[in-house]
Amino acid sequence: MDSIFEKITQAINEFLISLIEGSLSTMFNDVNEKVGTIAAEVGKTPQQWNASVFSIIQTLSENVVLPIAGLIITFVLCYELITMITEKNNLHDVDTFMFFKYIFKACVAVFIATHTFDIIMAVFDLGQYVVRQSAGVIGANTNIDISAALVDMRTTLEAMGTGELVLLMLETALVSLCMKILSVCITVVIFGRMIEIYIYSSVGAISFATMTNREWGQIGNNYLRGLVALGFQGFFIMVCVGIYAALVNGFIVTTDIHATIFSIAAYTVVLCFTLFKTGSISKSIFNAH
Repeated sequence: MDSIFEKITQAINEFLISLIEGSLSTMFNDVNEKVGTIAAEVGKTPQQWNASVFSIIQTLSENVVLPIAGLIITFVLCYELITMITEKNNLHDVDTFMFFKYIFKACVAVFIATHTFDIIMAVFDLGQYVVRQSAGVIGANTNIDISAALVDMRTTLEAMGTGELVLLMLETALVSLCMKILSVCITVVIFGRMIEIYIYSSVGAISFATMTNREWGQIGNNYLRGLVALGFQGFFIMVCVGIYAALVNGFIVTTDIHATIFSIAAYTVVLCFTLFKTGSISKSIFNAH
């Protein structure tokens, strides 16, 4: 009778060990694959990322937003003219150059508004150039190969009791679920950045229409700083991936299963947290509000 119970217990333990080994082998695959695609995703320009969405945003900018920008330019130029007249003692202190300056500002305002999309894409082309250059410098090997340590771990697992194996199985299952959630969070960060870029691009003409005026120009200046911050957010994402890769490549998988699981999971949590922070960090650096 005892041998029957021992065989049943052994079979249960083997089943639990196989579940634990399967979880340990596959729990990092989702994150590894997602992290591996970050460089490719952030290295795309808005047009490369989704041509259909880009076409919609460009059409909206040129056909819907640009006429509004024309009205704003008219208002800003009228405001500029009134200010210029009142500052010169109602034209008693007339300087001929001020009329040339006024015409120059008007021409610049119209040029910027009509070439808004070209300026925006130039900013993001600069950002993508930095990302592509950094991809060749920053190590991108983020794969965690835990299979090599499973042979040594099996001896440790076989020495555990059924109750401890059940707890470890639940632990690995929970961490595996959390890692899948983190891989989704990484996708949210990458997709969210691109959607924010499209939203910024759609209304750029309105902000650029104010840049030639001293008082109203802060709107356009802040908008331009926000564009640069979004462009360089991709570079900061690459820096986060490089730090993660360095930590992972220097990690030593041991037979202490609990420490191994939670150490690598902690690295991934830190990566996900810093990816979410890259937007605010970039805006803080470039003083974009």
